[in-house]
Amino acid sequence: MNKNNSFDLSVIIVNYNVEYFLEQCLNSVFKAGRNCNIEVFVVDNNSTDGSIAMLKEKFTDVALIANKDNKGFSTANNQAIKKAKGKNILLLNPDTVVEEETFQKVIAFMADNKDCGGLGVRMVDGKGDFLPESKRGLPTPMVAFYKIFGLSSLFPKSKRFGTYHLGFLNEFETNEIDVLSGAFLCISKNALEKVGLLDEAFFMYGEDIDFSYRITQAGYKNYYFPETTIIHYKGESTKKSSINYVFVFYKAMVIFAQKHFSKNNAKVFSLAIHLAIYFRASLALFNRFVKFTIPFIVDFLIIIIGLFLLTNHWKSANIHFPEFVFNYSIPIYSLTWLLSALFFGVYDKEPKRTAILKSTLFGTGLILLTYALLPKEWQFSRVFILIGSVWVIGGHYLKTCWLNLMKFDQLRYQNVIKKHFIICGDIQETERVRILLKETYPNIGQMETIENQHNLSNAITKLLFKDTKIGFNELIFCAKNISPSEIISCMNQLAGQDLRFKIAQPDTSFIIGSNSIESRGDLYSMKINTIKRSDNLRSKRLFDLSVACFGLLTSPVTIWWYSRKRKFIQNLLTVLKGQISIVGYASMDTDHDESEIGLPSLKKGLLNPLSGNTVNDHKIIDQVNINYAKEYSILKDLRVLIKKWTYLDL
Repeated sequence: MNKNNSFDLSVIIVNYNVEYFLEQCLNSVFKAGRNCNIEVFVVDNNSTDGSIAMLKEKFTDVALIANKDNKGFSTANNQAIKKAKGKNILLLNPDTVVEEETFQKVIAFMADNKDCGGLGVRMVDGKGDFLPESKRGLPTPMVAFYKIFGLSSLFPKSKRFGTYHLGFLNEFETNEIDVLSGAFLCISKNALEKVGLLDEAFFMYGEDIDFSYRITQAGYKNYYFPETTIIHYKGESTKKSSINYVFVFYKAMVIFAQKHFSKNNAKVFSLAIHLAIYFRASLALFNRFVKFTIPFIVDFLIIIIGLFLLTNHWKSANIHFPEFVFNYSIPIYSLTWLLSALFFGVYDKEPKRTAILKSTLFGTGLILLTYALLPKEWQFSRVFILIGSVWVIGGHYLKTCWLNLMKFDQLRYQNVIKKHFIICGDIQETERVRILLKETYPNIGQMETIENQHNLSNAITKLLFKDTKIGFNELIFCAKNISPSEIISCMNQLAGQDLRFKIAQPDTSFIIGSNSIESRGDLYSMKINTIKRSDNLRSKRLFDLSVACFGLLTSPVTIWWYSRKRKFIQNLLTVLKGQISIVGYASMDTDHDESEIGLPSLKKGLLNPLSGNTVNDHKIIDQVNINYAKEYSILKDLRVLIKKWTYLDL
């Protein structure tokens, strides 16, 4: 990158907690900038994931603007635009990958077309599928109406109904368009001087619509330019199906209407948008409710039916069942087992094999403990409870096996999806990726490698057809050996093959990609995320609650072991509220925190593995914290508590 006072292109990236995607994006940006005169800005909106440390270590040529709070997309971009010296300004999302010739082609097009104020390119998602928002029409009231109520999706190629995404325009032809995507928005400096900065009234969405409209109002044209393609891993900052997204996105459209439409049109548009907001939000809530409750309801019915069948068996043996067993005991037993299953992660996306066994044992123990405290007339049969627990486990396994038979045509109990990988790259890189996968994914199937070939997509296709029984479902490109252009070309040619594409960056401990525009992106990382697994977080919270409750109940006795008696009680109450944890990371000074070494964030702990020891060596502290996060289990917290309990009053 040249260090001149003037540049052909100023690349501006706004980052918020997407360290891995940002690193991948910058690798592709600097490859694309080798034959261009560019400058690169990264504006960080107070990330806590180690992004700043990564930038300082690996990308010293980047002009970094580190904000102390999240200023939003528009304000952050404006901060860099004010400092940019390029003839053209490119606003680029951190969850993108550009081809090596992208910048050259864009700069040449802008130079050859003086009427071009803004430029967007062809974008594909992590599956290689074309993203329709690469080209968009102006969201007038009618266009917005067709979009909100699904007519644009039903008739995407219609000139009337498909205007929002301009579906009637060929994705491979250059065309004049109304609205550019903020994921890749290039504007000439001349146009920028007339248009002005981004409108900071738009915090996150809608600013690209407003900016594009103002470009055309200034007498320039916006172009869709498909001569280069980029990958855009949609959904990294927010999930598109979330209620928050619905409110923020559609309210941004209201701001746009109030700013640019006539008062009457703006009022009608605003009313329609607000109706759409609550309609979409209601659908999102209902969808979440159904997805969460259906497995819960099915399991509840399975348990209830099994227990009632068990009572019939008891009756056939002339064993009398009190009325309360039907009215109270069976529903309470069923709910206890279900809530235990929920807590132990049985309903997680990829639960552990032992989750149902552990949860049922815990629930059964809870039921038996409560049972022992009941009056004699309410104590019916412990055997009934024990046999019921066996039915809970057996019923769950049978249900899961049947679902797998229906879904995968295989009678098996396996919750973790088996993945079969094709790894493309040279011998050293593919071996490095093999090791990384084994360290980060628990259920690896077949792994095949393809070394660099002249026609990579053909080699991959041959392997797919050769080994159809294996069912390869993950394709990993080694970026050290394969260029972004080759990767994107392969994705285009293999789109529709039911393959999930990933990219392994050189000299890093992660592989990233995205399966759909609805997902945040898949990540295989050697970084220490064990402690952030949902089952471990639940276990940690349960441990905190148990210790806090036990400590408070026994405090009339245990308090005499502590010199700071009031502080001891206050600490336990704070743990009970969920503000702090019993065990956390070893403390560090203000100049060095866990985000610098990529540690997952945790609540502050009353105790830590080094409590009571004076350690000033950051390397030792870092290693202790890494081991704690990487190898976390509830037993680790218990060991720390047993050894360090005398420090609970600090």
